Amino acid sequence: MVRTLTEFDTIAAISTPIGEGGISIVRMSGEDAIKIANRVFKGKDLEAVDSHTIHYGHIVDPAKKMTIDEAMVSVLRAPKTFTREDIVEINCHGGIVVTNHILQLLLANGARMADPGEFTKRAFVNGRIDLTQAESVMDIVRAKTDKARQVAVGQLAGGLLTKIRQMRQEILDTLANVEVNIDYPEYDADQITAKQMTETSQKVIDQIDQLLQTAQEGTILRNGLATAIVGQPNVGKSSLLNYLTQSDKAIVTDVAGTTRDTLEEYVSVRGVPLKLIDTAGIHDTEDKVEKIGVERSQKALSQADLVLLLIDASHDLTEEDRKLLEMTADKKRIIVLNKMDLGQVLTVDAVKELTGSEVVTTSILKQKNMADLEDMIKKLFFAGIENSNDQILVTNQRQTGLLNKSKQELLDVIKALEDEVPVDIAQIDFTGAWETLGEITGDSAPDELVNALFSQFCLGK
Repeated sequence: MVRTLTEFDTIAAISTPIGEGGISIVRMSGEDAIKIANRVFKGKDLEAVDSHTIHYGHIVDPAKKMTIDEAMVSVLRAPKTFTREDIVEINCHGGIVVTNHILQLLLANGARMADPGEFTKRAFVNGRIDLTQAESVMDIVRAKTDKARQVAVGQLAGGLLTKIRQMRQEILDTLANVEVNIDYPEYDADQITAKQMTETSQKVIDQIDQLLQTAQEGTILRNGLATAIVGQPNVGKSSLLNYLTQSDKAIVTDVAGTTRDTLEEYVSVRGVPLKLIDTAGIHDTEDKVEKIGVERSQKALSQADLVLLLIDASHDLTEEDRKLLEMTADKKRIIVLNKMDLGQVLTVDAVKELTGSEVVTTSILKQKNMADLEDMIKKLFFAGIENSNDQILVTNQRQTGLLNKSKQELLDVIKALEDEVPVDIAQIDFTGAWETLGEITGDSAPDELVNALFSQFCLGK
């Protein structure tokens, strides 16, 4: 990737959330970072200090001869920094006014305001990280559970990068043999070359399939699992939401139809990030407001990855229950037989035989068997990977799409060679697969893709 002129200048941004806090950090990166910081710092000569040291002093406005704040200033010299450029981080008192004042002071003295994600982009441009590692930086920031953080840290260490580059090298080694045989056709090695390309294609396809099998888990860890809590009015949906969130997010009464709209909340259940959606009771109603809530509930249900279907276990299935079972038949679901404390009429075996779904009995009011429900959620989505801390996961649609594209190109190679298409023609898709895999890591990614990816980052990252 070719660097533009603006990528050699010095950038600055606030790297901590805006607002009141213990400290705020203003970060600079670029060849003039230390020089600019030195202009506004009263303390040691920052241009003379050792790398990776921190220094006490005051930030001053050189034009007005006015002290802005006392601060601790870190100096980190290239190339052993995140961006592989000189970096200065000013640790000041947390506060909107003082932090912005210091940032404006740096901009007035030669720095440029950083674009969203530009610090991480420079780390990529300067060869410090690849695109999968850049995405893992964003995943660490957005991690909703400890498991998600562990996976993101593993990606930052280069787990997926190593795997992708290994596959690319296998293709490249075979391509080198193909080129030799094309350049020296007198050896008549087409059959040997075709065999090598077919074997390599199938070997890489198998490795791609292994990665694609992790895509669902990776997406869930990254984005959370859209989980709709559905059931008839007054069956315990809001009580379940309150239990899982450990708060009183939803109003709970013995009056049916209390929830008139959908409520959303992120929680972690046994390491599984859930985006919980508490829905209005789905039933026939003439109440205009309630009817809107039911319509929104039906929309949330259609978009859910997981359905927690609550049924009153203290009496037989109603017609409304059967409609809900039918509506959710094609969904991944757990049927929760609630209110077992009132005397259980419906049994797990009977409902499981009728539906074929996972079934658990609970008393949300008495908080009985809630651990069984949590374990079932974990088992349903993370069987086999929960205890694997070094598992390489595909964590987003960009990676998944490129893996599928590369797989199809390799399948096209195998089909072409089976149809006795000349090796040099089949080589086009073979090379295409190598380039597509390179887009995942950024080794062959177009500038437009790189810019679009880093634009999703926050300022200062």
